[in-house]
Formats: sequence, structure tokens, C-alpha cells
Amino acid sequence: MIPSARGYRRCVNDFRRLVVWQRAHEAALETYRATRAFPSDERFGLTTQLRRAAVSVAANIAESCGRATARDEGRFLQIALGSARELEYHLLLARDLGLLDAEAHTLLHGLSVETQKMLAALLRRASRSPSPAIG
Repeated sequence: MIPSARGYRRCVNDFRRLVVWQRAHEAALETYRATRAFPSDERFGLTTQLRRAAVSVAANIAESCGRATARDEGRFLQIALGSARELEYHLLLARDLGLLDAEAHTLLHGLSVETQKMLAALLRRASRSPSPAIG
């Protein structure tokens, strides 16, 4: 069973069970696949920015699970949310520059927006939850 946002604090030992992390990880994998076709002159530009932002989302969700306090967990989830929004912009830019085709953009944008919504819901629920973090 995949934990929901409600079960987030109880599953801190295995971030891979979080649906939000699964979506973020899928977005990172798909970002790497999509950027393989980018021109070599973008290797240190938009390719790197897209990959870094996508990886940051999943990595910060994972890191939030290892935090000792709810405040620290929330901070890393906020960073993940910011990185997801950054990814969304870089995807738009790549599409508008003609580096990313419409199909890839639709897939990656959908994963990014879905992750953002899940993170926002998780943050709202966590801010209302008085339960202590489990270490």
C-alpha cells in the first residue's frame, strides 16, 4: 500500500513508498531521457538546469524523510516544491526554444504539475498535523 499525505510521517524510513516521490523520480528519469537529444551546445546550459531541477525535487523529498523535526521536513518539502516550479519554467523555455517536442513537454509538464499539487497538499496537511516526527 502506498502511503498518502496522511501517512507521510509514518513512512519516513522508506521515501520510495511515497507517491509524490515516485512521480518526482519519474519526472527526473523522463527529463534525462528527453534532454539526451538536446544539442551539445546546451550541455552546460538548459540541459544541466533541467536535470538539476528535476533531480532536486526527488532528492529533497527523500531528504525530508530523514529529518528529525516537522519543521525540517517542511523546509525540504518547500525546497522540493520550489524546484518543481523551476522545472516547470525550464520545460516551458525548452519547448519555446524548440528543444523539447510537444509530446515530451506534455508528459514532463504533467508530472511536474502533479508533483507540485501533491507537495502543496502534503505541506498543508503537515502544517495542520501536531504529530511528532519519527526518526
